[in-house]
Amino acid sequence: MRTAFGSAFDVPVGYLNTASIGVPPVAVASEVAAAVTRWGSGVDSPDAVDKVVTVAREAFGRLVGVPANRVAGGASVGQMVAMVAASLPLGARVLVAEGDFTSLTFPFAARGLQVTEVPLDGLVAAAAGYDLVAVSVVQSADGRIADLDGLRATGVPVLLDASQAVGWLPLSLEWADWTVAAGYKWLMSPRGCAWLACSPRGVEAAVPVAANWWAGEDPWTSVYGLPLRLASDARRLDISPVWLSQFGAAAALPYVASLDMAAVRDHNVGLADSLLAGMGMEPRGSAIVSLSLSLAEVGAGAGVGGGAGVGVGRGVGERLAAAGVRSAVRAGRVRLGFHLYNTAEDVDLVLEALR
Repeated sequence: MRTAFGSAFDVPVGYLNTASIGVPPVAVASEVAAAVTRWGSGVDSPDAVDKVVTVAREAFGRLVGVPANRVAGGASVGQMVAMVAASLPLGARVLVAEGDFTSLTFPFAARGLQVTEVPLDGLVAAAAGYDLVAVSVVQSADGRIADLDGLRATGVPVLLDASQAVGWLPLSLEWADWTVAAGYKWLMSPRGCAWLACSPRGVEAAVPVAANWWAGEDPWTSVYGLPLRLASDARRLDISPVWLSQFGAAAALPYVASLDMAAVRDHNVGLADSLLAGMGMEPRGSAIVSLSLSLAEVGAGAGVGGGAGVGVGRGVGERLAAAGVRSAVRAGRVRLGFHLYNTAEDVDLVLEALR
């Protein structure tokens, strides 16, 4: 059990896989367990989730700097991006970063739009003339951070995927047309919750392709019959909430939103950069570290492997797993992510495993 940022976490030493699955505070896991118990006993009424959906929505808005009435709730990034894709006319040109997460890019390609990939650091220079730029704030594969100021200055409509950023990186994204994020990574919520924060223009433009009773102005009076009567604000884009996920989100997001996000960033990035320093590498300023799978390649620049024997035996991923380090392989490299509950002990475990 670890204590960090005022919460307890039942997380093992070496858990560095937050970029895949965030570990919740004990209190959040207990809240979800209590919801499961109530479900199993038939205790909750159909409207029991109404309040928690509102709580989570408001907290997400605080985290990205957008008022709650411009935040829609959903279940996944791809589902919410599809509403943005549907808002663009056939033939629209969409600019994306090479290798970005496909839940962000596939909805545009699936609709048959003209989607162009360029290197992340060339996105700003290439943006002029496009109908939309869609990019992750932090790249899932390697932790690189997009040039948000540069994108804002282009004046081109922008969709941001903040899934690998919100929860550790201070964000003020009211300027973006749309900001989407999943809750199960750095926000430490269960799978099945995601949010789409919109500009005023974004609320009007996005197409509610999954329009349903929950998106009504008054959901409990729009469960039967026509005419269409959707909410006037971003709730028009909601889907019916995933109950158990929302109970967890309503416990996790207000906690995260209460934290000093600059302090969280400094903690996470400090650990990530200390790992890189211990390997003789330059700091990258991200909570995500990406390493070659080859021990020989890692050791060549870091002095980690102990000389001539560096290339012998298991690769980086195998050594980390054998030492009890939880990581992931993404884009052909080992990915490590540092969050609230990580400490210098985790850094030392990685360095020792690679020596």
